[in-house]
Amino acid sequence: MASTPSINHELQLAREFVQYTDSHIFLTGKAGTGKTTFLHDLKKDTAKRMIITAPTGVAAINAGGVTLHSFFQLAFGPFIPGSDAYENNRQRMFRFSKEKKRIIKSLDLLVIDEISMVRADLLDSVDSVLRQHRRNDQPFGGVQLLMIGDLHQLSPVAKQDEWKLLQQYYDSVYFFSSHALARTKLLTIELKHIYRQSDVRFIELLNRVRNNRLDADSIKKLNQRYIENHTPEKDQGYITLTTHNSSADTINRTRLAELAGKEYRFNAKISGDFPEHTYPTPGSLVLKEEAQVMFLRNDNSAEKRYYNGKIGKITDISMERISIACPDEAEEIEVEPVEWENIKYTVNEENKEIQEEIIGKFKQFPLKPAWAITVHKSQGLTFDKAVIDVNSAFAHGQVYVALSRCKTFEGMVLSSPIPSQGIETDDAVLDFVETARQAPPSDDLLRTAKISFQQKLIMECFDFQLLHNRLNYLVRLLLGNANLVQLSGITDMGRLQEMAWKNIFTVSEKFKQQLRTIFEDNSLPETTDYLQERTRKASAWFQEQFSLIFDDLVQKFQVETDNKELAKKIANALNNLKQDIIIKRAGIQSCENTFSPSHYLRSISKAELDFTPEKIKKAQAPAYSASDIEHPELFQQLKDWRTRTARAHGIAHFQVLHQRILIQIAVSLPDTEAELKKISGVGKKTLEKYGKEILAQVVEYRKNHGIEKVILPEPKNIPEKKNSPGKPTGASNTMQTSFDMFNKGMAIADIAEERGLVESTIQGHLCFFIENSQLDINKVLSPDKQNAIEAALAKGPADSFKAVKQNLGDGFSYGDIKLMLAHQKHLESKKN
Repeated sequence: MASTPSINHELQLAREFVQYTDSHIFLTGKAGTGKTTFLHDLKKDTAKRMIITAPTGVAAINAGGVTLHSFFQLAFGPFIPGSDAYENNRQRMFRFSKEKKRIIKSLDLLVIDEISMVRADLLDSVDSVLRQHRRNDQPFGGVQLLMIGDLHQLSPVAKQDEWKLLQQYYDSVYFFSSHALARTKLLTIELKHIYRQSDVRFIELLNRVRNNRLDADSIKKLNQRYIENHTPEKDQGYITLTTHNSSADTINRTRLAELAGKEYRFNAKISGDFPEHTYPTPGSLVLKEEAQVMFLRNDNSAEKRYYNGKIGKITDISMERISIACPDEAEEIEVEPVEWENIKYTVNEENKEIQEEIIGKFKQFPLKPAWAITVHKSQGLTFDKAVIDVNSAFAHGQVYVALSRCKTFEGMVLSSPIPSQGIETDDAVLDFVETARQAPPSDDLLRTAKISFQQKLIMECFDFQLLHNRLNYLVRLLLGNANLVQLSGITDMGRLQEMAWKNIFTVSEKFKQQLRTIFEDNSLPETTDYLQERTRKASAWFQEQFSLIFDDLVQKFQVETDNKELAKKIANALNNLKQDIIIKRAGIQSCENTFSPSHYLRSISKAELDFTPEKIKKAQAPAYSASDIEHPELFQQLKDWRTRTARAHGIAHFQVLHQRILIQIAVSLPDTEAELKKISGVGKKTLEKYGKEILAQVVEYRKNHGIEKVILPEPKNIPEKKNSPGKPTGASNTMQTSFDMFNKGMAIADIAEERGLVESTIQGHLCFFIENSQLDINKVLSPDKQNAIEAALAKGPADSFKAVKQNLGDGFSYGDIKLMLAHQKHLESKKN
């Protein structure tokens, strides 16, 4: 008899590899070695953010998780690596909720139970989803995988037409042929101690079946349990394991019908979301006294009276209670309905932990008729006595699953002999298992993995390359479109970029080189005093620099533009940058006292979950004043119309239109509904009520006065600020800076380079001073250019800068045109 060791070394290794490294792990082992128990214990103990998945609904319910397809919203059907058509179709069909995206982004550990049934292409589709939504091109988006199962048990299902397609891309149908997994260093941990069986001879026979090492003597021994036409006695508690649902259902219905007693039907109490394909026992359970039944879950009470797979016979039954007698047990078990829960994963808003939310409940007696069960549904169960009927399925997996459900050799009966040629095992499985055995895990490997994991996290913490790239991209985007955006909160992004380069990015590269030198002694970072001291000092430095350089950007910086496409680009760039700043800051703050892997991971996950993206504001429409009106006759006409309309409806003038809106109409002269709609204050209701009347007046006025194109005046939206003596009223600090530099003799191009701006922005600054008689146009534009621009403006089309620019050609810039317009306004102002 095998004795139970006080410490299971493989289980302990598995626990530490999962908890304290980022290794991808395949936890395997023969039937009955404690894989399911390991999962339940991990669920209670791990500090990592994890979710549990399984390939089928019943397996997911039993594991306390969700199915792979439901969580990752995967399309049914083969996944072709690199197929744009597949990915586009999947994105069209399946939209992830914000909650699910948050869970995926903060995930540390993905558990997949019953991995033997997961196809390689299904695992690759999971990889695709994780990389996409985490924006991380590492395998599985950087999430650690724990895959639990036994490749010698049930295999993946691939229909003939599916495998015909998939075999062009995959070496085998099994999960280990996944392309994503091939990019990782998969660690296989095999649990060796068997808890289900204790008979050494039986265990050896099962191992031979499992490993395809059946010889003539082994087959002879197994076939000793072949009993022709075996019919168990009613009270012996045998269950038949068969390969097909129809066979099991027929046996159960026939045996139940043979009983003379009254039939009782128990309907499950179902609430919320609990799909029928995940029912752990029939929703409508039909039983009789004397029926043989099987328990479908473990007893959670202190008495532990039954376990999942235990067989017994009903001795007393009513609609309120059921009593079960089990072989060789004197005391009967009184059974009550129990509750199964269907869960989904959510994020707790208070502590930002991934938590289980119960979305459905299923309450029923944990029983089912059990004269027969399929091999598939028997996986994970244990039987004292079983008849094995798998004559049509002597193929890899099913026979081993069936035989290994039995606790003892004597409790097993074969309904047909095992053929002399033995039971074939898939060569792909044998090759994978043999390769994995060549590199078994060890304490040394665990220590190395722990060190590597912690070093990786510290380097990640102080690596700001992505932040650097995102800042550069945003600055290029803003400076390259300076004439289309309005900035507030920060006016000199070039200066910010320079400070970040000097005090964060350059320092970071030097510090990472120091870390590489420190790492050479291969000590565990969290227990190395010198390394802890260096990370504390680095944390203090970078926290201070982040505050000095990025606080205004995160808290105050705003961008406005009325270009929708540009607004979208800037919004994405700015949000990505802000998010990275916040996450990086959380990481370096977590090291201010001491570096801890779990504290670091929690800190950055919480920061990611807390971040809320912002939208780029649409630039406000220009606000013109009465002094901008060049068509006073139309303005008066509109005012008269408003008066008549107000009288006709018995309402106040402002309830028709505010005067400020009349001013905007009189200045911009809109002749289409789309143009009128652009004016601030003209909404849908206004258009419906008065749009046609307003447009009719404007169109008629433009026709009578021969106005085909409109050049809009520059709006005076510069905020008033207190200025020091000698500085023009109304000029902002940034405009004054450009003007002062120009007066010192600097060329516009040099000013732009010095300030990290584009030339058109500096020209825009100088426009203000030209219009307000502070700057002579001849100092910025040659007479030839002035004449050419003036002629182009007079010719038309001049409804937009673009048309004027096209007429002028490449020798002129938009800034040149703005300077000339400012000069014209200056002259007009002098004339008036």
